[in-house]
Amino acid sequence: MEVTKTVFLLTLLTLMFVWIGGMIGGQSGMLIAFVIAVGMNFWSYYNSDKAVLKHYNAVEVNEQQARGLYDIVARLSAKANLPMPKVYIIPDHVPNAFATGRNHENAAVAVTEGLLEILDEHEVEGVLAHEMSHVQHYDILIGTIAATIAGAIAMLANFGMMFGGGDRESRPNPLIMIALVFLAPMAASVVQMAVSRNREFMADEGAARMTGHPEWLQSALAKLDNYSRGHHVMREATPESAHMFIINPFSGKDISFKSLFSTHPKTEDRIARLEALKREV
Repeated sequence: MEVTKTVFLLTLLTLMFVWIGGMIGGQSGMLIAFVIAVGMNFWSYYNSDKAVLKHYNAVEVNEQQARGLYDIVARLSAKANLPMPKVYIIPDHVPNAFATGRNHENAAVAVTEGLLEILDEHEVEGVLAHEMSHVQHYDILIGTIAATIAGAIAMLANFGMMFGGGDRESRPNPLIMIALVFLAPMAASVVQMAVSRNREFMADEGAARMTGHPEWLQSALAKLDNYSRGHHVMREATPESAHMFIINPFSGKDISFKSLFSTHPKTEDRIARLEALKREV
């Protein structure tokens, strides 16, 4: 079901790009915007793992330095039939975690010191299973594709503002043009965020099936959410990388239109879905 939703949302983004592109930029504008967006986002796709790990001052650890953490990741990798990813610890007392890497062979998982401080071993395993599920399902690639199309739509809107639209014959009514220029990037962002939320649900389910214990991730999510509601934000947190974390690092500070523009589903909804999975797992 969640796979179908992701395919539908990516198809919707593509159709939006084609339709809005024809209205605003014409065929040449569409091609230019798409090429630029592909270049920017796939450069990020191949280099973002190193950049984000460096940004958060993540330190790679081995089996001798963090035996318990390393053993959990190794056990989950074997269960998921994945190569062993690199393991990092982020020196931040706000609990959180993320996975990165463009494919199975270049994956990394990172947890903060705070996560290891407040979660027990089973809860840590639930969180890491969630991150390994992201790796298993190529969610970094899917997120990059969504960002590429949404970015191309935003560029088309900029073209519309600067040059007044596409071919003279296909140029829409000026009022429609103004609406498209301002609303198109917003609509694309809403769909892109929906893709991100959908992948979080999928990773939760993947973690529950990988460990066989949905309650481990349920308990971890409840603790992480309670901590974030105390308005604790990671020192180096940025909006651009918020979607990578198991809990939105800005969730305690989200304001209006939270559900539409949030990169993560509501924690209570995630916990409820995991509860329903207990009967299957």
